[in-house]
Amino acid sequence: MYSTLRYLCGIAATSFLLAGCGSKSDEPYRVAVVAYQHETCTFCPGGDTEIEDWTWKKPYIEDEELLSSDSYVRGFVNTARRYDDLELVGIKSPSDVFGGSSRSWNSKASFEHFMDIILSDIEAHMPIDGVYLALHGAMAVRDVPKPEAEIAKRIRELVGDDVPIVASFDLHGNEDEEFLRWADGSFVTKQYPHYDSYLQGERSAHYLRRMLKGDYQPTTASVKPPILTASVVQWTGQSPSMNIMERARRWEERVPDAFVSVFYGFAWADTPDGGMLVQVMTNNDQALADSIAKDMYDYIWSVREDFARGEYPMPREAVQQTNKAIAGGKTPVVLGDYSDRPGDATWILDELIKQQTSGVLYAALTDANALEKLKQGGAKAGDAFDMEVGGYTGEQAGKPVRVTGIIRYLGPMWNYDYVAAVDFGKDNVLVIAPTYTQIIEAHRLRNDVFNVDDFDVVVLKSRVHFRRGFDENGYAKEIILVDAPGDWFGTTRLGALDYQHTPVDKLYPFGDGDW
Repeated sequence: MYSTLRYLCGIAATSFLLAGCGSKSDEPYRVAVVAYQHETCTFCPGGDTEIEDWTWKKPYIEDEELLSSDSYVRGFVNTARRYDDLELVGIKSPSDVFGGSSRSWNSKASFEHFMDIILSDIEAHMPIDGVYLALHGAMAVRDVPKPEAEIAKRIRELVGDDVPIVASFDLHGNEDEEFLRWADGSFVTKQYPHYDSYLQGERSAHYLRRMLKGDYQPTTASVKPPILTASVVQWTGQSPSMNIMERARRWEERVPDAFVSVFYGFAWADTPDGGMLVQVMTNNDQALADSIAKDMYDYIWSVREDFARGEYPMPREAVQQTNKAIAGGKTPVVLGDYSDRPGDATWILDELIKQQTSGVLYAALTDANALEKLKQGGAKAGDAFDMEVGGYTGEQAGKPVRVTGIIRYLGPMWNYDYVAAVDFGKDNVLVIAPTYTQIIEAHRLRNDVFNVDDFDVVVLKSRVHFRRGFDENGYAKEIILVDAPGDWFGTTRLGALDYQHTPVDKLYPFGDGDW
C-alpha cells in the first residue's frame, strides 16, 4: 500500500537522483496514535454493546491520556519519543468497555459513533505522516464483517496512499488478508499471557519510522491455517503452542527484516475471518514473505491435533482434587473457571459448598442484581447475608446458589463503585462484582478487605491470563483448570456453538480444513 516514492527517496537521500522527494529534516514526522480495542464474545448474553457501554467512564480519551493508555500504546510512545524526528498526536479514541470481553456484539451505531470521532480528529490534525493503531483483532460489529480491516480502510481513505499505517494486535484476533490490504504492517503478541504487548508497541514504532525514513518497503503474505481452537488451549507455556511461536521467532532471528506474526483466533466471536492467520512482512522481497508464510502454515497444520486438544476435570472432580491438595499441604490451590465468560457461573461455588471446602477466596462472581438489592436495602458490613447469587445468564451458568454468611465489606473496589465481600462457610470469602472480572495478578487480592495469602484456595474467572500472577511466578502449588458440565459456549466443545458467520465446516476439527 505504501508507495515506493518514499522508499526510493530514502535510497537517494544523499543525491539529487530523484526529483520531488522533498525533505523532512527541518520538521518532525507527525504520527497519529489511535486505540480501538475490543475482544467481543458474540455468544455471550446481555444484549449488544452500545455507545453508553463504552462511555461509562468518559466520552473518549485523547492526547496524553491516550498516549499512556495501555501497554501496547506505551511501548509505541516511549520508543517513538526516543527519536527527535517523530511528533505524536493522541487521537480521540474510545476508552474501556464496561464488562470487557464478556460483552456481546458491538452495535453498528456504536462503531460508527467512534469512527466518526476518530476520523474527524485525524482530519483536524492533518497533515499526518504516519498512523499507529492499537487494535485487538477480535472485535465483532453488527453488519461490519471485518472491523479492524474497516478501521484501516477508512483511515487509509482519509490520509491517502503515501501515509504508512502500522498496527499492534492481540494474538486472539480473527483476521485475514484484508487488513494488510489497507495497512502496511502488523505486530502481534507471541505470548499468552501477553507479556510482550509492550514489545509489540516498540516494534511498531521502529518499523513505522523506518518506513517514514524510506528504508523499509513492506512486502507481505497472509495465510490462514484452517484451524479453530478454544482460548484455553492457546497458552504459550505448553507445546505445541510454544513451538509455533518459537518457529515465528526463529524466522525473525534468521532473516534480517523479516517479521512473522501468528493470530490464534478467538472462537467466541462469530465472524467470517474466524480462526488462525499467519502474517509475514519482508523488506521488498515477496518471494521470501511467501516462503516463510508457507513454512509456518505447513508446521501449524502438522501439529493441529495436539494444538486443538484440551481436557479438564468437571467441578465435582476438581473440588475433590482441591480438598486432597489441602489435606496434603499443597496450597495455595488455584481453580481456573476457564469457561465462564459472563462471570456468573456457579458450578464451582456449588461444589465447594457441597464438599465443605474451607479457606476459599472466590474472586469474583458476577451478580449486579444482587449488589443492587444490597444497596437498595441499605445493607452494611456486619449484616447477615442470605441470598441466591449467580447463575442467571443462561443454562451454561448453572443455577443460582444460596449463600449464607456475614457481609464483610460493601463499597468500591477494582474501579467499580460497589462490590460485596461475604464471609461464608469455614473461613471462606465470596466477592461479588457488577460485571465479569478477571484477576490476573495476586496483588489485586491484597487490600484492606482480604489478603489472598491468607487462603488455601483461590477461584478465578480466567483461562490463561491468571498464570501471569499465580502460576509462572511459582505462587500456586497446584493449578486446576475446571470445565463446566455441558456443551456450552466458553468450553472447548466448540461444536455446540451456532456459528452463523465463521465457516466452521472448513475449519479443523470440524471440517476437512479446505479453506
